[in-house]
Amino acid sequence: MEHHKGAGIRFSTLSRPSGHTCSSSERVRLFALERMSYMKKVGIIMGSDSDLPVVEKAINTLKEFEVPFEVHVFSAHRTPVEAKEFSASARENGFGVIIAAAGMAAHLAGAVAANTTLPVIGIPIKSQNLGGMEALLSTVQMPSGIPVATVAIDGAVNSALLAIEILSLGEPELEKKLADKRAKDTATVLEKNKAIEDKYNN
Repeated sequence: MEHHKGAGIRFSTLSRPSGHTCSSSERVRLFALERMSYMKKVGIIMGSDSDLPVVEKAINTLKEFEVPFEVHVFSAHRTPVEAKEFSASARENGFGVIIAAAGMAAHLAGAVAANTTLPVIGIPIKSQNLGGMEALLSTVQMPSGIPVATVAIDGAVNSALLAIEILSLGEPELEKKLADKRAKDTATVLEKNKAIEDKYNN
């Protein structure tokens, strides 16, 4: 049995007897698994498991694009050693970009960026008191030399898309998938526009 680690889970393919011929669908599936086995991973870190409902939107987007990832809960304040160790070893562990999600005193993305030269994308998480503005400012106001690419408050989908765009610089297949999604989104908007025009512009 072969194991392929990707998309935060471990895939398995049963070894086949000699002379077995794979169907076209099997070949496509195995090729996809092989691609995921050496594609750079996206590291997803959240400061608390309460951030998961937002972070899951990033996870689902990465799954849609078949991009391998790992998910962890590390706090910049409560588990600073673990957060630092993950960040410092991320490049050698096969990661190409890191997404860090945190709310309130959102220092996680900055703490991660301080310990790696990989691209770091920050997701400010909305809070009950200030609506996420404190997390947004904590994430985006980084000192020169330690950049964090910050998306909108709760902007998990865009964080995943930005991570995919970064990885696509070395992955032509991801570039094509991004272009296809953009074309699909454009078609959806134009379809809605036509419906509105037909209703009101007669």
